[in-house]
Amino acid sequence: MNKEILFSAPEIAHRVRELGREITVDYSNRPLVLIGVLKGAFMFLADLARSIDLPLEIDFLRVASYGDATTTSGTIRLTKTPEIDLTGKEVLLVEDIVDTGSTLAWLRQYFKEHQAESVKMCALIDKYERREQEVVIDYAGFRVEKGFLVGYGLDHAEQFRNLPAIYQGVSNE
Repeated sequence: MNKEILFSAPEIAHRVRELGREITVDYSNRPLVLIGVLKGAFMFLADLARSIDLPLEIDFLRVASYGDATTTSGTIRLTKTPEIDLTGKEVLLVEDIVDTGSTLAWLRQYFKEHQAESVKMCALIDKYERREQEVVIDYAGFRVEKGFLVGYGLDHAEQFRNLPAIYQGVSNE
């Protein structure tokens, strides 16, 4: 497999700590619920949670829209719902990568329907090459124009999530 490092493990760790400090300031004296989007955001969410100096609740949801493909199918299905009652709570949705924006737009509506007090978005990677829906990413780790990325939770057909850095240009050559 050929791959090129886009963001090293130390660069990622530094940026996650910066995001944690920013979120801590923005949510000071307010309880916060982090909702991680499985499976890709689990590493990012764990490191981010350790970087936020506030009382937190943590939960997960799972959305299916890609399968084994490298592009979204366009169909969004919620396959695991949060177990925490979100009514009246400050929610920070933690996502690995935002591409078309369709999933985040769909999830924002989901949280509104579940009466969250507020919903903000945090994404490790804001990749805007194929953006189809306008979405606000309140906390973005890195902005990337284009490319297929793996590592640090990002996968291709369930492979490469365990890589400590983020790589681009993955091929099986």
